Amino acid sequence: MRLARPRPRPALIATLTVTATALGPLLLAPPSATADRRPPPVREGSGAVDGAAMTPASAARRALSAPVTDLSADVGGYPREQVLSADPENPADKSIKLGLTPYHAIAPKLNALQRLGDRVSVEVAGRSAGGHRLYLVTVTAPETARQTRAQERMRELIENAPRAAAEDPAVKKTYKTPVFFNNNIHGNEWEGTDAALKLIQQLATAHDTKTTDLLAHSRLYFNITANPDGRIAGTRTNANGFDLNRDLLTASQPEARAMRQIAIDKQPAVMLDLHGYVNGTLIEPTTPPHGENYEYDLFLKNSYANALGMEAAVNGLGHTPAKDGVEPVQIPFRDQREGWDDWPPIFTPQYAAFHGTVAAHTVEIPLTVNNSAYDTLPVDELRRRSAINVDVAGAAMRATLDFTRSHRTSLVADQIEVFRRGATGAAQVPVSAETVPGVPGIGPEDVYTTDFPRAYVIPAGAAQRSGTAAARLVDHLVADDVRVTRAAGAFRLAGRSYPKGSYVVDLHQPKRGLANVMLADGRDISDKVSTMYDISGWSPGRLWGATVEPVRSGSLSGVPLRAVHAAAHVGHVAPRGDLRLRLDTPQEIAALNSLLRDGVSVRRTADGSALVPASARTEAVALARAYDVAFDATKASGGTALHRVRVAAAVTAGELFALREMNFDVVPVSTGTLDAGFDWSTADVLFVSSGLDHSALTPSARSALDAFLGTHGLVGRGATGAALNAAAGPLAVRPVEGNGDANGVVRVVNSSGPVTAGAPDHSFVYAPLWFTDLGAGVRVEQSYATGDPLVSGHWRPSADGTGGPAAAAGRAAVVSGPGAVLFGTEPLFRDHPKGEFAQVGRALLTVS
Repeated sequence: MRLARPRPRPALIATLTVTATALGPLLLAPPSATADRRPPPVREGSGAVDGAAMTPASAARRALSAPVTDLSADVGGYPREQVLSADPENPADKSIKLGLTPYHAIAPKLNALQRLGDRVSVEVAGRSAGGHRLYLVTVTAPETARQTRAQERMRELIENAPRAAAEDPAVKKTYKTPVFFNNNIHGNEWEGTDAALKLIQQLATAHDTKTTDLLAHSRLYFNITANPDGRIAGTRTNANGFDLNRDLLTASQPEARAMRQIAIDKQPAVMLDLHGYVNGTLIEPTTPPHGENYEYDLFLKNSYANALGMEAAVNGLGHTPAKDGVEPVQIPFRDQREGWDDWPPIFTPQYAAFHGTVAAHTVEIPLTVNNSAYDTLPVDELRRRSAINVDVAGAAMRATLDFTRSHRTSLVADQIEVFRRGATGAAQVPVSAETVPGVPGIGPEDVYTTDFPRAYVIPAGAAQRSGTAAARLVDHLVADDVRVTRAAGAFRLAGRSYPKGSYVVDLHQPKRGLANVMLADGRDISDKVSTMYDISGWSPGRLWGATVEPVRSGSLSGVPLRAVHAAAHVGHVAPRGDLRLRLDTPQEIAALNSLLRDGVSVRRTADGSALVPASARTEAVALARAYDVAFDATKASGGTALHRVRVAAAVTAGELFALREMNFDVVPVSTGTLDAGFDWSTADVLFVSSGLDHSALTPSARSALDAFLGTHGLVGRGATGAALNAAAGPLAVRPVEGNGDANGVVRVVNSSGPVTAGAPDHSFVYAPLWFTDLGAGVRVEQSYATGDPLVSGHWRPSADGTGGPAAAAGRAAVVSGPGAVLFGTEPLFRDHPKGEFAQVGRALLTVS
């Protein structure tokens, strides 16, 4: 369910996992083999980048962004049956109380479903962050290996040669429309899983004409539980504390990478994401603003039509407010003005649209059974509600299958049209009563389109801020099925010269919308609506630390480009002398922390770089390959000695994940853990952004904290960090809170100090903060740009006129002083703004 801000919502799916080796989070190994009779196929590396062998670092980057399992691998026809080994019975599984299927019972149920006939196949698509198997079930009429290969060829034709696909009679006649059901992405929104299991059983055994026709012309894919960790624990998040319905653009979690791979490999034309709980049942399409990079006319036409069918099916169950407490269905596009938008690409239906899904929905089933209801309502009432929710979810699924069966030809044709527009650079079609017939109430508030550039260039050489950041961005694009090329020679484009090795993302490609949503700045939509559901700005092109340049015009025909499957290795070590390691990316901070952990004597210069002695060249070579970082020659001397930093952290799950990605030794703390008695001798610095209230501590815990801060450093972020600073007193500043509902990408100006020297000139804010009345010894490390600092997102003044971007302009965004650094930005937000991570890493090293 979507909650009040900072509230959550739709989501993505799940499939695989990767684990870190001793060298840190960028050296990844595939998950251990399962005990299942036939393990899923494993994707091998592409083996070449522009003709060069893939290095360990590029393989590691790919492992961060791409799943181990390739769900499109040709392993024969259908069914693909396997015997799943049993999970240990877990009487603490939170599903049991609701009368629903506990995780440990899913594998036996799937084994039984496969035995019902020849329509059901089960694949272990990967593992969750907590190590649980992720099950992808396919239901379709049997196929020989040859027929399956033909389906794959048609699927690839639809994406890669859409004009030919549109004219191919075999596609019209024999291509099976892919439909995807994603369940239980939020772990404590359970019932989609049980509805899916019931529907699979019905489809496996029914022999009526309607079912036979459906399965002959469709493939139905079910992600049984996208979040098994949360299902078992009764939590919204996975074992890493991530809301998976916010992670699709970043894909930091294995479950999100799995969902991404299903979208790429299965290319669904239709999808449902089952959530709870909104009464009456809420079925998208959404209110404005609508994602400007979608082919929204095709998306809205199909999604609205399917929503009407689901509405009729759900209301037709006969549940009423008087009898069951169930309200009639609501469709936000029709029934609401704003507040449930599809603007950001972080939710399952919105992300799926970039991979060709033309009818996609979040469905919020009606009756609450989680959170306080789970703990307070009688078991009989919880089970009554859950049974109704399973019925509602099942009705929505069955109606979607009816819609698919009735509209399969037009659905596939519209998917082809999405890819054709992208490949040819065709104009988007604004929605209107004429372009989207049958959808009432379309107005100018629903029209969102964008100006696609001709291409993006990620330059090589001196024009590139960070080769390491550029390589990571390129690998992320490739993992998302965005086509990236690399120049085999120097070239000119739109009046500018670029060196050999520069990357070019041609926007004439089938998934141009996804390429643009990742690389464009985005848009300031503050004047469009009064409120937004979640984030309104993102932009890896601005926030991941690489230089990315849009090219508005020109021809690529003379540019010597080659397709790449992974970024070229950029890490190197100078052959002699002392070494300089820039600290501009999370990989460089991770490499530094690895050196410090191994006892290497490292010093830091005034600009924030690390000086590594020549005696550590062997270690540097290993780290250059592991993290794809550069150790350049230097004659610099002096600097401040660095040491291994142990961080006590009262932070969000995303921040904790980012700190560990940078190889910091982290111990989570909170008001409760400090009250219980915390051994401060195990920490060198305190990082606070969430969950620690100085005034709520016991007197002894407060005294111990104050004593620690008297001799050790503090890094604070946001209102919580600023409040602790005010209570403990390291820095004399006055924090000013901006509109708490604001977020987005902002322009910033950096100082030459050790925290932000050389940092990107953009940052991310969420409930922004700034600092005034700076006392003696306080240094401005970063300030918001003058004028309007907001580049993309939603940031209005508060109701009293204060707290807007104009009030923040020119003000200090990051400040430092003896023993403390305070951030008014969100440099580690949800593990997303990779280019900002090093600012926090440097801050921790500065004050420790």
